[in-house]
Amino acid sequence: MKTEARPLAGKVALVAGGTRGGGRGIAVELGAAGATVYVTGRSSTGGRSDLDRPETIEQTAEQVTAAGGLGIAARTDHSRPDEVRALVEKIAAEQDGRLDILVNSVWGGDPLTDWEHPLWEQDLDTGLRLLRQAVETHVITSRFALPLMVARKSGLVVEVTDGNTARYRGTFFYDLAKSAVIRLAVAQAAELKPHGVAAVALTPGFLRSEALLEHFGVTEANWRDGAAQDPNFAHSETPAYLGRAVAALAADPDVMAKTGRALATWGLYEEYGFTDADGTQPDFAAHWAANLEEEYGPLGDPL
Repeated sequence: MKTEARPLAGKVALVAGGTRGGGRGIAVELGAAGATVYVTGRSSTGGRSDLDRPETIEQTAEQVTAAGGLGIAARTDHSRPDEVRALVEKIAAEQDGRLDILVNSVWGGDPLTDWEHPLWEQDLDTGLRLLRQAVETHVITSRFALPLMVARKSGLVVEVTDGNTARYRGTFFYDLAKSAVIRLAVAQAAELKPHGVAAVALTPGFLRSEALLEHFGVTEANWRDGAAQDPNFAHSETPAYLGRAVAALAADPDVMAKTGRALATWGLYEEYGFTDADGTQPDFAAHWAANLEEEYGPLGDPL
């Protein structure tokens, strides 16, 4: 039953790329709001993806259920149209054709990103593989999932990206991928608007993912120690913060007013009032303006 504490009860969500990081945070918080969440990715108890990390979709699904929703793990390689088609058919069969929330959070591009070289010195195959992994997967997933939303004339698509501006992101293929994902939201919004379905792009601030915690040699329990290596880390946010932003958007009856926009956790917390897991409200844009803008320039104007 839908209540103030469980505003998404009865809703069905697909979080593509829900194995870890932002995708996991989104899936769990949608569950906490009462949703049934299909969690997909390539890392499962049956085997790891080429990233060779320990997190699995089954773990995320268990966390969704523990948070108060229903988590359903479905191993899917979103670069394979046949697998995505089968996934959507499964959701349609099990949920009477219902899909209310689609989150395109597939990434997996960290090991493919070259931060050291300009385009003309980068490995072309690696760069194109990054684009296939980070952009084509989103296109494929939307292609098969959107008909369920269009048929019901309601729903929300969230394209997870990095940054909500046109500002260059430091290296060619990474910048192209993250900028393209914003454009995916804009294009989907234009085509979906007549059908009552909203589409937005959404960025976290400095996301404190499992991989980043490992990078700094800390855990969530002592994460602040990582600020000794990078002071900006003190202003990071957990994946739950991103997840709560998505849950707030999905529960907003006026979300269509935001369709086609590139949004950020640091703007949405002010509107919706959600907090991070520890009760704080990180604002990376404010931190940037106060501490980094003089050296690196403005963060950029929101798109």
